[in-house]
Amino acid sequence: MTSAISITAIVTAMIFSVYSVVRRDRLNSLPTLPCALCLAAALELFDLLALSDPEQVYFWKRFSLVTEALLPPVLLWFSLSYIRQTEFRSISLPLRLLLTFSPFFAGLMLLIPIDSLFYSPDFASERTLFLGSAGMLFYTLIMLYLVIPLINLEMTLVHTNVSNRWKIKLELLAAGAYISVLIIYYSQALLFRTINMDLTTARALVLIVAVALMAYSRLRRGTGARVYVARQMVYKSVVLLAVGLYLIALGLAGEGVKHFGDAVQRALAIAAGLLGGLALLIVLFSETVKRRIKIFINKNFYTHKYDYRNQWLQFTDRLSSSQSGDDLLRSMVMGFCETFGMGSGGLFIASQEGDSYHLAVGISMEAPQVAFSGSNPGIEAMFGSSWIVDLRGGGTTGFERHRDFLARQDACFIIPFFMREGLDGFIILGRPLNSNEIYNYEDFDLMRALAGQASLALLNLRLSDQLARSREMAAIGKVSAFVMHDLKNLVSATSMMLDNAQDHIAVPAFQRDLLASLGSTVAKMKAMITRLKHLPEKRALQRAPVDLLQLARETAGLVKGRRLHVTGMPVIAEVDREELQKVALNLMLNAVEATDGQAPVTVEVGESDAIFFTVKDRGCGIPVEFIRHAMFVPFMSTKKKGLGIGLYQSKQIVEAHGGRIEVSSTLNKGSEFTIWLPKPPAALPETHVRPLPAVGRCPAGAIRVEG
Repeated sequence: MTSAISITAIVTAMIFSVYSVVRRDRLNSLPTLPCALCLAAALELFDLLALSDPEQVYFWKRFSLVTEALLPPVLLWFSLSYIRQTEFRSISLPLRLLLTFSPFFAGLMLLIPIDSLFYSPDFASERTLFLGSAGMLFYTLIMLYLVIPLINLEMTLVHTNVSNRWKIKLELLAAGAYISVLIIYYSQALLFRTINMDLTTARALVLIVAVALMAYSRLRRGTGARVYVARQMVYKSVVLLAVGLYLIALGLAGEGVKHFGDAVQRALAIAAGLLGGLALLIVLFSETVKRRIKIFINKNFYTHKYDYRNQWLQFTDRLSSSQSGDDLLRSMVMGFCETFGMGSGGLFIASQEGDSYHLAVGISMEAPQVAFSGSNPGIEAMFGSSWIVDLRGGGTTGFERHRDFLARQDACFIIPFFMREGLDGFIILGRPLNSNEIYNYEDFDLMRALAGQASLALLNLRLSDQLARSREMAAIGKVSAFVMHDLKNLVSATSMMLDNAQDHIAVPAFQRDLLASLGSTVAKMKAMITRLKHLPEKRALQRAPVDLLQLARETAGLVKGRRLHVTGMPVIAEVDREELQKVALNLMLNAVEATDGQAPVTVEVGESDAIFFTVKDRGCGIPVEFIRHAMFVPFMSTKKKGLGIGLYQSKQIVEAHGGRIEVSSTLNKGSEFTIWLPKPPAALPETHVRPLPAVGRCPAGAIRVEG
């Protein structure tokens, strides 16, 4: 009998392991389950050979020990990878160490003398292994390896949503049952310091049942979607309690054996108890059973069917914890399904035109081609009545075109989402977990309340999307305005060079300067085109040591022929040359335009407590009110054809360098713009000193008005 059970366990385990490999399960990319089943079959084989040939027990137990050392780590890796989004580097350090050193643990079993692990003076009759100190330590470590995957499997089962839990619970419970029988089998080492090999029959029986449950789950229910179990999840586990209670019960049983004898056939008793516990777990993890128990308690012990406060808080917490738009929509459907005991649900949202409704997210509901027209009689009736549509009993009036789809989903209710005086979407619920459950006004009232909350969340999601798109368009408009202004400055500089060329084109030196200036202009335009290709990217400053006096002279060369005078001494600053040249060119062109090219414009470079760059003209000046209220405001300009971007852009660039702009202007007498920049960490000795203005250390964009 024992041999037949063990052989059956070996054959079933090997057949299912081959099936798992051939099927290439997408939810378990690593072949941990086939490996575990092969090791379980090998363990049964070696122990069967040891029991069949007591004279060679030490020979076959050597192979059993190696298999016993490999099986728990493989089960641990299986528990970490099964339908989880887990990578090796994301596993905690202690578990990584356990997995890494497990091969050495198995190799050690080949080197340690067998008699230091256990001895059996009369194995043919007793079939009991008496453990030495090394054997006791070996099986204690195996117990540690086995408890951890049991906890992991429970966490996977508990943190999987309802629709996927139904698909995987039998497979997880089967794996947990086999790990549990291993814990029972090896716990003898902790209690009696022995291993009773008669219990291999119970182990083989549980292996057969576990493989059968796995096969049934795969063939009839399929597999669930991947889940992610967070590291910060609460580790209050029923498994820990169960293991603790089991060890206590084991100790009490040991005391009872001492007093009353071992009259009971322990193998059959343990197998029956374990299988009974497995059956109980299957019932307890059944969503249908839990739903019926919940309804029974609510009906017989409470006035109302629902704890409305608790339901509201749970639904709100579910929505608020969503990390993305898709996650929010899925949370809505999951909230309705779990609250009202439904096995499937789908959220249909209105299109941009509002003339049709398409499936946005579904739980156990796939309908990519199904669309409800806004003119559908059922939709119009739902909109007119502002009430929930009850489809039970074949009541699909108004939805005749979708009768087949609703029948396939076993649809029960259509719950509308109203907002902004329109129907923005609806949820279809179907496949009730308890087909005999009665739904009444309490359910409908709660459906409407949750639908109102979901409608607000859906509205916020849409408004957030619209705001994000508006910000993107604003960013594009802002960059476009900057680019347009830069192009305007380059065109103005090129126009001035063409004007000068009419008088000096025959001069070789002018020709060389003209070609160099045109080359620089072309390079800047290419750089602008490159920036336009990467609008979403925020350009970082490319800081480098720059001689500001040389920069001022090069920029003045772009407006060659005008009355620009550059003075000062070389000053080195850590700046982005291209960006700061835009500021200098803008200030120089503004000064030239303010003087109509008649009065001189002075550019001065130097340093005192900070580095300064000044552009001073004797032009028309700037009105006091404009300086106070609109100087650095985008799209505000005193020039008839000005874009109002230059000074705003200049202020942004200077502040990005940690500097500030000061303005001093007298109407009809001229203006003075000063850029203050911080000194580099290792500044050169002062070469040209000018006292700070009377306004003192002004904040960025400070203004001084005269007259």
